[in-house]
Amino acid sequence: MNHELDFPAGIWEPFARSRPPVRCSPGYLIYLQNTEATCFYYLKSGKVKSFIQSEDGVERVLNIYHIGSLFGEASFFDELPRVSSAAALTPCEIVPIDRELVTQEFAKNPELALAMMKYLARTVRLLSGQVDQMAFRPARWRVANYLLTLTPAAGVLSCTQEDIAAAVSASRVTVSRILNELARNGWVELGYRSVRVAQPEELQALCKL
Repeated sequence: MNHELDFPAGIWEPFARSRPPVRCSPGYLIYLQNTEATCFYYLKSGKVKSFIQSEDGVERVLNIYHIGSLFGEASFFDELPRVSSAAALTPCEIVPIDRELVTQEFAKNPELALAMMKYLARTVRLLSGQVDQMAFRPARWRVANYLLTLTPAAGVLSCTQEDIAAAVSASRVTVSRILNELARNGWVELGYRSVRVAQPEELQALCKL
């Protein structure tokens, strides 16, 4: 769910200039589902995943955030309990953004406030799209779409097959079969805990079927 694709690079950096970052180790739980959102976060370095967990412990990855991303902002602005959890995937640096900092930065830069409104609206639109794809699209389409929307500019997505399976609501066996099929076609290359999208245009064509 990479909804920052058409935002200028570094647009959220003003949030990180006046506060020191917090360093997190891999696996560090940044916030928990159903807790109060007193701040949201700017990701200065590393990777973070957001996920939801059912009562029986089944986890579904919602997004993987890269350097320069914001996360945890929706619950912060609507002042309701968090609908997901977030954890560090790699060593990372995060900057907590509270109401005081938001007010300061928006006052100095009204364009930043407008960008935030667009960002939040994009989040709602893409979440609606996720609901549609989970309900009506075949697993092959969901895997291809997941790879296209989350793969960074370098083309390599760091994740396991279990991560993808959880994110697209399919079994790991099904995801493995689909990835191997895409790899045989030369559309992706499979590595250790990673997938490289070699021919994004072929995945795009698959998603249009």
